[in-house]
Amino acid sequence: MQFAVVAHRRSATNLGLSRPHVAGVEPLLVTPRQALLALRPGDVALARLDVTAELDGIEDGAHELERLDAGGVAVLNPASALVAAHDKLLTARLLRRAALPHPQTTLVGLGLPEPELALPLVLKPRYGSWGRDVFLCRDRAELREALGVLESRRWFAQHGALAQELVPPRGEDLRVIVAAGRVIGSARRVAAPGEWRTNVALGARIEPAPTPPEAAALARAAATAIRGDLVGVDLLPLPSGHWTILELNAAVDFRPLYSPAADVFAAAQRALVESVGAPVAA
Repeated sequence: MQFAVVAHRRSATNLGLSRPHVAGVEPLLVTPRQALLALRPGDVALARLDVTAELDGIEDGAHELERLDAGGVAVLNPASALVAAHDKLLTARLLRRAALPHPQTTLVGLGLPEPELALPLVLKPRYGSWGRDVFLCRDRAELREALGVLESRRWFAQHGALAQELVPPRGEDLRVIVAAGRVIGSARRVAAPGEWRTNVALGARIEPAPTPPEAAALARAAATAIRGDLVGVDLLPLPSGHWTILELNAAVDFRPLYSPAADVFAAAQRALVESVGAPVAA
């Protein structure tokens, strides 16, 4: 059986997931178009399409994923799950429907009035990543200034932006990796000095961290809510000692330190292959 990581980037995570880990499974890393040529009925395709560099949607490949599925290939992280994770407005709706904790979120722009959320709040792209174009607005003046900046962005004219309730920043969050309903690793992301965002692209450092039971349960429930097969779930600690779900990522990057006692990429591949009913040697 072939296990294809379908992606446009040869990232360290995609390379790790496409190494041989499970006996009888031939892994490969291919683009969506290459996947159409390489895969046959009974093979597995793990879709890892990310948001575009322009933040205006998801990378090309959804049509190819649908053709693979129609041709008998088991598609994990199908197009519907990618949209549910990358479209943060849809994410918020699905989490609310599942009664899971998530900051109150509303759409702004596109001719809509200014949000009625209490200040301070966070303004962010609907399809965002890497901490880009994310603003902390402490008052109406900062909100209007941030909206003025975003009005020059092409993605803003297409999709508007999201205004989100601010969870008091503590300079860190917990990223949990869920594969086929199993928590296979987690890590703490610590913001760079003077920075409130915890994105690695903005200088945050990553530390190994255990997954508290409540955080693990929330991460699994969030992945289930979007029907995602391999998902990163970012959780913020609350003053109460509980957690809230901040974001989900269906093209999540992670490293070996997420599971210091085991190979996190092998664990992901094994869980995903088993989830489609393929026999896996112990």
